[in-house]
Amino acid sequence: MFGYTEEQIAWFGLTFGVSAFMLYMVFIILQLARESKAGRFGTFVLLLGLGVGLLGFVLKGIIKYFMAGITE
Repeated sequence: MFGYTEEQIAWFGLTFGVSAFMLYMVFIILQLARESKAGRFGTFVLLLGLGVGLLGFVLKGIIKYFMAGITE
């Protein structure tokens, strides 16, 4: 498709698509905190509670990078 292989399209989608989706999820969490008038501590708790899954996903990729290197 447009001169790209399936592997290149999948890599692009996983790298940039999931990253953009994660940033959008952080925006949703911050919007939720603002609309509920959570304050600083409430916003921190929301980001901590709802953002742990995002952090785990990012850390998994970092750990894989350091354990296996760039090539898999």
